[in-house]
Amino acid sequence: MTANEDAAQEFEPKKKPPTEDEKRKKKITAGSLMKALIRPGGGDAGPSDGDQIIYHCTIRTLDGVLVESTRSDYGGKGTPIRHVLGKSKILLGLLEGIPTMLKGEVAMFKMQHQLHYGEDDCPITAPDGFPKEDELHFEIELIDFFKAKVVTDDLGVVKKVVREGQGWESPREPYEVKAWISAKTVTGELIMSHTEGEPYLFTFGKSELPKGLEMAIGTMVREEKAVIYVTTQYLTESPLMPVIEEYDEVHFEVELVHFIQVRDMLGDGRLIKRRIRDGKGDFPMDCPLHDSLLRVHYKGTLLNGEKKVFYDTRVDNDGQPLEFCSGEGLVPEGFEMSVRLMLPGEIALVTCPPDYAYDKFPRPSNVPEGAHIQWEIELLSFETPRDWTGLDFKTIMDEAESIRNTGNKLFKQGKFELAKAKYEKLLREFNHINPQDDEEGKIFTDTRNLLHLNVAACYLKLGECKKCIETCNKVLDANPAHVKGLYRRGMAYMTAGDFEEARADFKMMMKVDKSTESDATAALQKLKQKEQEVENKARKQFKGLFDKKPGEIAEAKADDDDDGDQITSESQQKDEVHEDSDETNFEDSHEGPPDTPRTRWFSLFWPSGRRLFESLGLNRCAIL
Repeated sequence: MTANEDAAQEFEPKKKPPTEDEKRKKKITAGSLMKALIRPGGGDAGPSDGDQIIYHCTIRTLDGVLVESTRSDYGGKGTPIRHVLGKSKILLGLLEGIPTMLKGEVAMFKMQHQLHYGEDDCPITAPDGFPKEDELHFEIELIDFFKAKVVTDDLGVVKKVVREGQGWESPREPYEVKAWISAKTVTGELIMSHTEGEPYLFTFGKSELPKGLEMAIGTMVREEKAVIYVTTQYLTESPLMPVIEEYDEVHFEVELVHFIQVRDMLGDGRLIKRRIRDGKGDFPMDCPLHDSLLRVHYKGTLLNGEKKVFYDTRVDNDGQPLEFCSGEGLVPEGFEMSVRLMLPGEIALVTCPPDYAYDKFPRPSNVPEGAHIQWEIELLSFETPRDWTGLDFKTIMDEAESIRNTGNKLFKQGKFELAKAKYEKLLREFNHINPQDDEEGKIFTDTRNLLHLNVAACYLKLGECKKCIETCNKVLDANPAHVKGLYRRGMAYMTAGDFEEARADFKMMMKVDKSTESDATAALQKLKQKEQEVENKARKQFKGLFDKKPGEIAEAKADDDDDGDQITSESQQKDEVHEDSDETNFEDSHEGPPDTPRTRWFSLFWPSGRRLFESLGLNRCAIL
């Protein structure tokens, strides 16, 4: 053999090994199978492998004696036989003869015994008393044939596609499915029908359909229409067919209208996510990760009798989507749990109980306590955080600066919670950074301090003065002369009404860095104005208090508690207005010792009273 012949043989396609049916057909000898046409059929071709064939069969001896039949006229059940060529076990003579027939054709096959039940190793057991050693006539009427989807290996569930559907996805547990469904016996008698009004609605996997029907629907796509053949072992009782009579087989006509993904987020039926429009990507690989920046449109509805819409980003947010970082607690827990299981472009309908909605989250004024909520959420897009593993220090710091700038933009837009989440995310990442030398160490420390002070600024804007002070202390404990830290802490003290502590911080600014004198002076001027406001309010509030007898003071204080709270609230609102124009860009300065804040024992019992008495010049007033 030449080299070219060797190469040709090497690349010659390998022949598939013969199937069992092909091996059986080799047993057929000339004259052992004869066909006579009784009634011609229609069409151009007969059935082939993979087709389901439906036929009636009547068997007689050569003398015309009836052996058995599927037809009711001859004592049979009237149920035609269903086989799938290439899948079902069929008598050898029919395996060879039926593919020669056309739809509707009636033919007589004369078979010697080795082509029916007399075949050696016949895969089908002969009925009792069957003359399997005789030559017989098989009268076959080929009722129909078509390409079939075999749902179960035992051919107990087979599907015929009547109309192709749209897309690729099929329903699965726990999807909600809408479909037009009717059921007939093999003789065409109508058993049940859901083909008018509203399509039949069921939840996949909840045994709301006969087992075989649900299995077949699980192979369908949207708008597909099919006939599903289900034999008795797959006809289980269900709400669709609560009573299953002794049907050998039922033919279901199904048109799959729509289906949506349903997820029981808590496993108790309270927090349910229904996907009403598919997203792009593969679930769950393309879903948002922790710390992702998400952009969503959503509409919130109260699940009461009116189903009132209480918020819509397209209406109430000037058409702009909501942006938030996952994992930062910036949206209700049920909202975030649902969005984290969405794909970009997906729209979902979420029903949420109050404890996962607004009972444990800042509640909008138009949402009552204990309200059940429905959100319609569209995930527009999301950005995943970049993995810093393996990056050099400069690249990491450039990336950090970019994220910090994004936080600064959010801060300027008034999105303080989102800005704070950005800064805090960076601070968490900084826990894993190890500078290699003094220069890197200084850059790292300066950036971390700026991030802490940015977080403090967010707390100040959100009215959380105590947290603002605690965050500033993270910088000032290491560097007591950090001018920006002193300024921000002083502003927090002033907003909280701790005027002496604020004054000490502003004076320390001028002491450690003369260039900040103008800013510190402006801050002290504002402090003086605020003290004057508090003093005026206090004089009005406590007018005539010291004209009372000693025993009447406690009673007067108790009566005025509510008014005092109102004054504090009004003062805080004015402080927020003043604070908007006081952001500075102080850089780090030289270190210097801070003044020790002065704390009197009276403040331990009545801090707000301490400030009021001081403003009145009554620092040494005895408690009667």
